[in-house]
Amino acid sequence: MLAGDSMSLRFFHRIGASLLSRSPLCGGIRGAAYAGTFGATPGTPLQQVSLAKLIIVWGNNATSCNLHLMRQINAAKRNGAKLVVIDPRRVKAAEQAHLHLPVRPGTDVVLAWAIAVELERIGGLDHAFIEKHVLGFDAYMNAARAYPAPRAAEICGVAADDIRTLAQWYHDAAPAVIAWGNGLERNQNGGSGLRAIAALPALAGKFGVAGGGLVGGASHAFPKTLDRLTRVDFVPPQTRTINIIDVGKLLLDANLDPPLKALFIYNHNPLIVHPDQNRLKRGLAREDLFVVGIDVAMTDSMAYADVVLPACTHFEHADIYPAYGQQFLQRAEPVIPPVGESLPNTEIFRRLAAKFGFSDAAFRESDAELMDDALNPDDPRMQGIRASQVPLDRALRMEYSGEEPVLFQNVSPRTPSGKVELESTTLDARYGAALPAYRPLASPYPLTLITPASDKRITSTFGGLAVNDGTPALEMNPADAAERGLANGSLVKVWNDLGEVYLPLRITAAVRSGVVSSEKGAWLRTSRNGQTVSALAPTHKADLADGACYNDSRVEVAAQ
Repeated sequence: MLAGDSMSLRFFHRIGASLLSRSPLCGGIRGAAYAGTFGATPGTPLQQVSLAKLIIVWGNNATSCNLHLMRQINAAKRNGAKLVVIDPRRVKAAEQAHLHLPVRPGTDVVLAWAIAVELERIGGLDHAFIEKHVLGFDAYMNAARAYPAPRAAEICGVAADDIRTLAQWYHDAAPAVIAWGNGLERNQNGGSGLRAIAALPALAGKFGVAGGGLVGGASHAFPKTLDRLTRVDFVPPQTRTINIIDVGKLLLDANLDPPLKALFIYNHNPLIVHPDQNRLKRGLAREDLFVVGIDVAMTDSMAYADVVLPACTHFEHADIYPAYGQQFLQRAEPVIPPVGESLPNTEIFRRLAAKFGFSDAAFRESDAELMDDALNPDDPRMQGIRASQVPLDRALRMEYSGEEPVLFQNVSPRTPSGKVELESTTLDARYGAALPAYRPLASPYPLTLITPASDKRITSTFGGLAVNDGTPALEMNPADAAERGLANGSLVKVWNDLGEVYLPLRITAAVRSGVVSSEKGAWLRTSRNGQTVSALAPTHKADLADGACYNDSRVEVAAQ
């Protein structure tokens, strides 16, 4: 929490910098969908997945970016659980699954609706639970009934019998759990898909038991006090907020008032991960733009910086960690001192604040004091332990009355109604999205490009290592390759109106027809023309959180 945003935001809030909405780039859509449905309450702890008898892994490339889930899945399977994977690719987890549904990207909302309709047909709705704990059932089901299994199968590109099988398995299994991923959110229907999926355990009565429900909302398990940590009271009135996706566009906007004259890049490699890479590249190349960066490596983004400050790694500074996707709190101390002139982010921004003449005590706080600012010590979940005193040899489990959270057992929805909201006044007010909706995407380009995570990188982190020197392959279904006369191993051009990328072709049935796939996060040195797959990603926004729509990339492919 310290290296992420603590002293850094105190500094930027104090100087009056434009606020940056970061979550639209990753996780914001899923967070908005979850909070709109359940409120700020934790979902099923990841370790309870091992108790389930049916596990649905939906849009979650678990072996590459959710590896800790696989241990729980394998434990459940040893106890007789079934595994269902829903993903456009036959990912590693799908190879181990009892059922794989290769859904078309952007159609997850339709598939979830169809499952709800099938549950209704087979008597699989828990009407007692719905009556007591669900808001908006009638409106949700009225939308869903337009997509019975045969129609949904045509839209989603899966077999109608597989939809029926999944619905029956879901009805029969107890506990049954859904473990979703961020891949679901990266399209214009992303929020709708996530909300429609989140509705299923409420409709089928899968909450209230350990190992059932939905793995999500882990961040809500921790008693964070982010306003105190980041000192939002330092923000001047009327300070504007910029969507991180729009940075490239705004850097080139001659009418922006006030204009962007300086950019500070830290904990980030925007040139590699932002949509519409070429536009961002033009923005960073502005001669009048002052760019400062902090990083542990000379990334492609750092190459545009006027000043680069060396950051130290997580092995070299203290921090407090509310686990990503889990509900355990840990504290770490450095195992080696900072190498060379490198410093922790907290110390870099302390020194910057001093140079700017900021005398407030908030800019002199130690890392231990920042930890204590980050979490509420009086909350029972902290078990009487201050964050700066969490023992180094244990992880502090977030508990409710001494137990792990189980929704509708010891924790409840924190929505305005206190119920699971399938129809949300909150999301309606913010985004005009009271209910999930399906919007087909029209494009003159016939193929959908998805860009999943690599098991050799964390997004773009480690992209500078020799193991990542090679150009990522483009995976294509044999039918699509034959239609274009393409040969396995050949170099192909992948393009749309935003850019073009040259990739080696891998023909495989692991990716469904109509979809091509290439791993995200590769650095520019892997490209023959200085463009990677992010150059092909659009900048239009999703239905919730104004989030990024990477999986709405539409392309064509030809031999080079």
